[in-house]
Amino acid sequence: MLFDLLTALLDSWTLWNRVAGSEAAGRAWRAEYLRLTYGCGSYVPYEDLVRTAARTTGLSETVADALETRWHELPVWSGAQAALDALRGRTKLAVVTNCSVRLGAQAAARLNTRWDCIVTAEEAGFYKPDPRPYRLALAKLGIEPRDAAFVAGSGYDLFGTSAVGLRTYWHNRVGLARPDGVPAAALERPTLEGLLPWLEGHPT
Repeated sequence: MLFDLLTALLDSWTLWNRVAGSEAAGRAWRAEYLRLTYGCGSYVPYEDLVRTAARTTGLSETVADALETRWHELPVWSGAQAALDALRGRTKLAVVTNCSVRLGAQAAARLNTRWDCIVTAEEAGFYKPDPRPYRLALAKLGIEPRDAAFVAGSGYDLFGTSAVGLRTYWHNRVGLARPDGVPAAALERPTLEGLLPWLEGHPT
């Protein structure tokens, strides 16, 4: 099982909003960051993109520093740890995330899970949804796409997972709109409660 980290397992939205000072400012900052990320393809330092997005949306660049300082506060979505605990011992567990190696390791440590693999955009050299980060994780695990599944936090992941051939469960916790032209997820749910039944062939 491969997981997006910052939206599928962790509530990064809340932290961005707190640092920005309001939900509206946080959402605008995050949306601009995502636009930059999905548009750049090959890796540009994550911290630089976050800073540029802040400046573009009228925030002080100091919010980017504050976000890093408070990175250890990233909340875990309810149900995320329970889902990982239920999978432990039954399958390999991996993270594929769009950030730096340093911040990816810190964020993954928010979950009490022994990861078999943590792949960041920095390590892969490309940001998702480029297929290369997903393929790097699969190569590290030594498995084929047909023998794996992915839990997405954003609809944009579906561009990448479909290109690689990964079945995808979209944990759409905050009700994000489907990007134009994105392939359908195998299952889209607002929580992770349906993950195990889906994997076991009994989707709810």
